[in-house]
Amino acid sequence: MPGRWFRRSTPPASVPEYCATIVLYQAISKLDALAVISLAVDAPVENAKLGMPRIALADGAWVEVELPKFGEPPPLALDVYSTVSTDQARLQALTLIAALRRQTAWDVRPDFGAHDDD
Repeated sequence: MPGRWFRRSTPPASVPEYCATIVLYQAISKLDALAVISLAVDAPVENAKLGMPRIALADGAWVEVELPKFGEPPPLALDVYSTVSTDQARLQALTLIAALRRQTAWDVRPDFGAHDDD
C-alpha cells in the first residue's frame, strides 16, 4: 500500500484522542527533550523513524514534543495524549511533570487551557 510508511502511528480516527499540554520553559531541541523524557519515565521513544516520535506513558497514553513555530523562542509544548479521557491525559501529564521535576532542572508546568479537549 503506497504511503503506509508515512502514516501516523496513533489510534484510528474513530478512537478519540484527549490532550493535556505541559509547557517546558527551556531552550532544548526536540531530540534532546525526547531523550530526557525517555530516561525520566524509563520508556523508549517510538515511531522516531516515521517522523512522529512519542513516548508511551500508560495504557492508552503517550507524550509528544511539539516544537515552536519558525522564529518563535521556547517554550516547548509537551502534549500528553490519551485514548481514554481528558482526566487520564491530565493525570498522566501531572505524573510526567513530577518525574521531570525529580530528575531534571527543567521548569515544566501544566497548561490545561482552552485547546485541551474537555
